[in-house]
Amino acid sequence: MGACLDQLRDGLVVKEQSGFFWVEVDDGKVYMCRLRGKLLEEAQASDIAAIGDRVTISLLDEQTGAVEAVHERTSVISRALRTEGSRGAGSPEREHVIIANADQALFVFAATQPPPSPRLLDRFLVVGEKSGIDDLIVVVNKIDLADRAAVDQQFAPYTALGYPVIHTSALLYIGIDELKERLRDKISVFTGQSGVGKSSLLNAVQPGLARVVKSVSQTTSEGVHTTRDSELVKLETGGYLADTPGIRTLNIWDVEPEELDAYFREIAPYVAQCRFGDCHHRSEPGCAVRRAVEAGKIHRSRYLSYLSLREELEAAYALH
Repeated sequence: MGACLDQLRDGLVVKEQSGFFWVEVDDGKVYMCRLRGKLLEEAQASDIAAIGDRVTISLLDEQTGAVEAVHERTSVISRALRTEGSRGAGSPEREHVIIANADQALFVFAATQPPPSPRLLDRFLVVGEKSGIDDLIVVVNKIDLADRAAVDQQFAPYTALGYPVIHTSALLYIGIDELKERLRDKISVFTGQSGVGKSSLLNAVQPGLARVVKSVSQTTSEGVHTTRDSELVKLETGGYLADTPGIRTLNIWDVEPEELDAYFREIAPYVAQCRFGDCHHRSEPGCAVRRAVEAGKIHRSRYLSYLSLREELEAAYALH
């Protein structure tokens, strides 16, 4: 045991539970770790380590270690926990990190049964854009039950913005190979509303995968801020999958009202052209965003989505 003491290894946080972190190192071995003293103090204000984080650990014995350093993050999905006010509109208490360093996020919708919700997709995309995740992908499942031309038309605004749209059918194995390839060797967020066939898709990607993901999600404490169980599920083809309830329930109020327009790809370029620096893009004179909507450069459904989300944010941040 003595030979292992203080040996430094780099690794990936693949599981977190009640202040313990399971770190997988290069040879595939996993060590259960705690944060070293200074990091433990910093963790009072923010989640210093979370699933997806790259860390340096010192080995204490054959099974345990201590997290000595957390490497710089490339992306982070987090929420600011609030303790008072409407929907948590009080002062931020601490940052709650759901996942760090995800390479991509896949948002799953059904072509029908249930019908896709553009507003929910826009909400997901705002969260994805804010997080800094490189690839935001839309998965449209149950494509065998819908008219393909109608589906293409509904999702055309998103393909025009550069969001990849994958059409799948778990039943007929349509698009599954493309989905597998997308997931290979990546850390992926995979989420969507209930009833869209997510479990069937997961099992088509890897037999039994839905059961593994479900068992992880069931042990996760939703709504409990003092303790949180999160895990990356390892894929046979390489890579990891995160499907935590925290992602599905992420509230849009984690974005400030005045920064919302920055997370709509097609709206952001026009903001600087507005006459007023604090333009809400509703009825202000000289609004370049509304001009772009009228000219067909911004899809009206996306603009209405922005207005709806902005109204929601303003209500959430209103002082009581």
